[in-house]
Amino acid sequence: MLYQASRIWARIEIVCAAGLAASVTGLILFNVVTRAAGNAIYWVDEAAIYAMVWMTFLAASAALHYRSSVAVTVVADLVPPGLRRIMDRAVDLATFVFACLMIWVCLRWFMPLELAGAGWDVKTFQGATFNFIYAEPTNTLGIRKVWVWLVVVLFTFGAFLHSAANLLSRDRSMPA
Repeated sequence: MLYQASRIWARIEIVCAAGLAASVTGLILFNVVTRAAGNAIYWVDEAAIYAMVWMTFLAASAALHYRSSVAVTVVADLVPPGLRRIMDRAVDLATFVFACLMIWVCLRWFMPLELAGAGWDVKTFQGATFNFIYAEPTNTLGIRKVWVWLVVVLFTFGAFLHSAANLLSRDRSMPA
């Protein structure tokens, strides 16, 4: 059940990352055309950067499911299969611990309980916590940066789900 949820979430992440990759390409091409025409639109640069950031986080999370993250395998290639399985499990455990730490970081950064305690009033929340995450605008797009930073929460959810599924999985082969 957990593995199936991980598989479905990874597919969603890949589809979204692919769409964002296409949007980065489109935004950069649009920017080239508008600059060549002498009428640059400055928010396009920022939108392309944020689309690339979202794409990277979503693809990195999906890579955990597919076990296709960048890795140095010099030692793993030299050890016997039994020790390699132990090393693989240690990597799964380290990834799971990292995901758990990311949950803690997100709770400290976004402070959802404190925001709820402030009655979802951002100004009251800011006054009580000096945390301006929900009000700070982007430079040229003018949207609140929290919408950009929410990708960290999505990445954390995906990393937790995928690492837990990998840790509990008995099969070490590449997931479908």
